[in-house]
Amino acid sequence: MRKLLRPLLRGLAMLLFRVDVHVRQSDFSSPRLLVVANHESFLDGLLLGLFLPIDPVFVVHTGVANNFWFRLLLSQIDYLAVDPTSPMAMKRVIRLIESGRPVVIFPEGRITLTGSLMKVYDGPAFVAAKTGATVIPVRLDGPSRSYFSRLSGKYPKEIFPKIRLTVLPAVHFPMPEAATAKRRRRRAGEQMRTLMQEMIFVSRPQQTLYGALCDAAEIFGRRRRLLEDVKQIEYSYNDLLKMALILGRQVERLTRPGEKVGLLLPNLVPTIGLIFGLSARRRVPAMLNYTAGIEAMQAACDAAEVRVVITSRAFVKQAKLTDKLAGLQGVAVHYLEDIRDGIGLGDKLWLMLWAIHFPRAFELSVSPEAAAVVLFTSGSEGKPKGVVLPHRAILANIAQIRAVIDFSVDDKVLNALPIFHSFGLTAGALLPVLTGAGLFLYPSPLHYRIIPELAYDRSCTVLFGTSTFLGNYARFAHPYDFHRLRYVVAGAEKLSEAVRGEWFEKFGLRIFEGYGATETAPVLAVNTPMAYRTGTVGNLLPGIEHRLVPVPGIAKGGILHVHGPNVMAGYLKADQPGLLQPPESAFGEGWYETGDVVEIDADGFVKIVGRVKRFAKIAGEMVSLEVVEKLAVAVSPAQTHAASSQPDPAKGEALVLFTTDGELNRELLAIKARELGLSELAVPRKIQKVEALPLLGTGKIDYVTLKQMAEAA
Repeated sequence: MRKLLRPLLRGLAMLLFRVDVHVRQSDFSSPRLLVVANHESFLDGLLLGLFLPIDPVFVVHTGVANNFWFRLLLSQIDYLAVDPTSPMAMKRVIRLIESGRPVVIFPEGRITLTGSLMKVYDGPAFVAAKTGATVIPVRLDGPSRSYFSRLSGKYPKEIFPKIRLTVLPAVHFPMPEAATAKRRRRRAGEQMRTLMQEMIFVSRPQQTLYGALCDAAEIFGRRRRLLEDVKQIEYSYNDLLKMALILGRQVERLTRPGEKVGLLLPNLVPTIGLIFGLSARRRVPAMLNYTAGIEAMQAACDAAEVRVVITSRAFVKQAKLTDKLAGLQGVAVHYLEDIRDGIGLGDKLWLMLWAIHFPRAFELSVSPEAAAVVLFTSGSEGKPKGVVLPHRAILANIAQIRAVIDFSVDDKVLNALPIFHSFGLTAGALLPVLTGAGLFLYPSPLHYRIIPELAYDRSCTVLFGTSTFLGNYARFAHPYDFHRLRYVVAGAEKLSEAVRGEWFEKFGLRIFEGYGATETAPVLAVNTPMAYRTGTVGNLLPGIEHRLVPVPGIAKGGILHVHGPNVMAGYLKADQPGLLQPPESAFGEGWYETGDVVEIDADGFVKIVGRVKRFAKIAGEMVSLEVVEKLAVAVSPAQTHAASSQPDPAKGEALVLFTTDGELNRELLAIKARELGLSELAVPRKIQKVEALPLLGTGKIDYVTLKQMAEAA
């Protein structure tokens, strides 16, 4: 009966669900075979049974096996109901594999409630290691959008959604080395979690930013309202598509294909619309930092050969940018107000009668490897450089983040980080738009009283920020302002222990610290609910290769070099305008040297030791300026501190500590250094009181200015 029904059911599934099977691993002949898959719906077992070229036994959670619909759907396949927490149950699975019968198992143990990976049990990985089985990962994408899933009512459902199965290359799980069986089992479970996250990431589609927007509009519904800014108007996917299409059409008339177009705009919905619209029209938005000085802005325009800048009269007036714009050489400034007034009847008819009905017509002309945006380094250590990020890099980074954190339609992101900053653009703006999450855009992260109130008023669940900004929000926020937050993610600078402690004490929230660089689109590592360790920046994201190069004088760790699909296409520099300089390091082309000294422990957690440029060589010894700053924080946690160095004829270099604490002195620092076991070389001899530390617009400390202050001290 099964032989008769299977071809019929397979054909019916192909017809109804338009099942698309991508096979990157075709050998299922291993005598010991274990197939692992993510679990999206009650359809999953049936789909795998119909489209895999084997007749396996399915291992399912006892709770799922008791469901009536499950028994009805899987009446045509063999299954074994087990409790994944039971060691005896896993022994039954081991005997089954050793007997030569292929086995399919869902390591999550239950159907996802978030749309992303849930907890991965240790048992399946231990089974793979114990039996030496060949493990074939299979990614299911689409069943969660059916009525057989268990997602909340906010998720749009379809009767017959399109389903994609990706069969990935086989892997093997060697038994981990550890002192105890419990520890070996736990490490095997971590390997399985990593494999599942890699599986989610590598099976992503190859597309452009605009194509990803079209996909999101189809999946979550064009009517879904998700965008809001200070004008307090809610915009839907359809509104965003209209904005992208009509603005892209207007700017197209002012520019050439492939041209870099400067955007000097705050966090507003039209800014997002312009980014997608320019992308669809083969123009590249160059996100100018309006908080930078005139020299830095001119260097950015020169490096990227920007000849057209789009801004807004209202914004220029409010932000007092008139003098900066007047000082820019070789650029033509166009205002959004004029562009809007220039939309004629023909443009409106084109939009309403054709373009909005066939938005994908503009997707085909752009390659995923083409430049998507140009961002500029902060200039914290020199003149800003243009960083060219292709569509491939930004979308890869979003997929990497989604593989480890469950952002969804149930979330609302509050983003006050500027979009000209890579953290604010990728994580704060594009990630929520492309994952169906709500997004509230606020134009300045410096309004410390307003932002907590917005988080409360708009019931936001996700907040991105720097340590400096988060510390100030905590100072002014009511203890209940952040009661709806699920995730608070810190990046761009090291998270202060004082800020971490204050958020936990005042709001009961754990801050997830991450790490990255503009050149990597930007996230490289982040702590997550599944993998968290205080004092680190979490595990490296899926798909990132890394190497450490030792540094003379630094005992542990080394300079981090990375390679992956989220790495930039290259630099644009002011001394060679328009010339793309691809990344390259000691390990070859495509590798990026971060310049950061890191340690990576046995569990893969990354600890930042400091930047190579932020070490001082004192009497032949390498002293981290970050260690000096930590020492000052340990003595005076309520104040802010930053360290730099100056030339010293006797010892090579000397430390200079800048602090807002007028009572801080060398004796207090020396006592604390002895308590912490730090070298006396880390105790600065010069301590200078300042009213406030110099900051860049991104919230980072301006170390260029600080170095000048140190040399003049």
